[in-house]
Amino acid sequence: MFSLESSEVQQAMAMRIQELAVRAGTTTRTLRYYEAQGLLPVDRTANGYRRYDEFHVRLVREIRSLQAIGFSLEEVRPFVECLLTGHESGDECPASVDAYRSKVAFLDERIGQLQEARARLTGRLAEIDEPHCEMLAGRQRSDLGK
Repeated sequence: MFSLESSEVQQAMAMRIQELAVRAGTTTRTLRYYEAQGLLPVDRTANGYRRYDEFHVRLVREIRSLQAIGFSLEEVRPFVECLLTGHESGDECPASVDAYRSKVAFLDERIGQLQEARARLTGRLAEIDEPHCEMLAGRQRSDLGK
């Protein structure tokens, strides 16, 4: 019968940075950046290689999915901390829920600003009279002939 000790099992399940990058859909440079920002904890082997496991794949995917919906790396931090404390999901902690609420409030404010800008632009377009536009177009054509 074949048996592996706990450390042997961990080593067999461990992956290096390149494999983590492929599995998580990112680059090794991004992973090193996440590590430098304190978002990706890492174990190192005796010879200094980074060693990752399935948890790290899940963690990086969580970071990337939050970034894909508009969260900055700093805004991702509560979700990462939630996962690091052992929760199944990064949004199970109160700080994560607060981060969602803050992002929704920010988006609501931004949407209002964009709607106001759009209204001003459509108003300006409505004020422009067609003959003026045709005159400008004619001037641009004559400038091209020079």
